[in-house]
Amino acid sequence: MAVAAAVAAVGACSSPVTVPAGPYAADPVCGEVLQALPGELAGGEERSIGSQSIAGWGEPAITLRCGVDVPGPSTERCITVESGDTSVDWLALEADDDMVPEHARRENGSWTFITYGRVPAVEVVVPTERGGDQPTAVLVDLASAVERTTPERSCIGTDDL
Repeated sequence: MAVAAAVAAVGACSSPVTVPAGPYAADPVCGEVLQALPGELAGGEERSIGSQSIAGWGEPAITLRCGVDVPGPSTERCITVESGDTSVDWLALEADDDMVPEHARRENGSWTFITYGRVPAVEVVVPTERGGDQPTAVLVDLASAVERTTPERSCIGTDDL
């Protein structure tokens, strides 16, 4: 019992995830998204947060920000992630892309994904050391929460033009 209490106390002392809130973080849908998020992601436990509409898991933290700027039409690589009956489109951004926020630019690299065609938009940053060979796997685990946002557009391929 004392060991469990000590472990809980150490976990409670970890520093909160501090990334800036998105400009639309107060959107009520972001609250719905956050309530539906998993308590564990890619083997990392959910961490305390320091901003509105933010979530983080593990160390270094995989972060999610709800209420970021909605991307317009783009030539960025767009991927569709399906989980059960859920389908969510994401822009997969390269590390040097102008759309990658400053907090996501890491020395060791990371993958940045922003929902495409959904309002409010959601951003997920997966540090290289946490993403392994399949950084998009976390998007599958987040799909049921992110589907609470409103789809307004979807990815199209060159065959659709």
